[in-house]
Amino acid sequence: MTETPRRATDADLPAIRGLVKAAYARYLDRMDRPPAPVLNDYRAATSAGQVWVIGEPVIGVIVLMSEQDSLLVENIAVSPAAQGTGLGRRLMEFAERQALSSGLTRMTLYTNEVMTENLAIYAKLGYRETARRSQDGYDRVFMEKDLRG
Repeated sequence: MTETPRRATDADLPAIRGLVKAAYARYLDRMDRPPAPVLNDYRAATSAGQVWVIGEPVIGVIVLMSEQDSLLVENIAVSPAAQGTGLGRRLMEFAERQALSSGLTRMTLYTNEVMTENLAIYAKLGYRETARRSQDGYDRVFMEKDLRG
């Protein structure tokens, strides 16, 4: 698939919610409550232009939030049927291009510590762990990537 991500619209919200729920279902038995992205409404982030989707029907979503000195990947989810195809990596590369085009040279993200597969993927993509702490009732691992080199 060579399709470019596009900004999500309100019409995409049902598909985004369904995709996120399906993508995170594999973690439900590891956690005492649903993963935070499953509980998110996505309406405000979509209205703010922070949600990007790919595919028709939607098979990937990434939520990007500009911070003072970095671009935060607030969420990334790929349909279970499309996992393992490189779509997640392509979405992360898209996020890095978005950061650089905005003059930002650092990417940040966080994931739940029980999502060990994600930790391995992010490390492979060049992210390094910067902190572990409880936030909003979740045990999170914070990571960053310097885009300057």
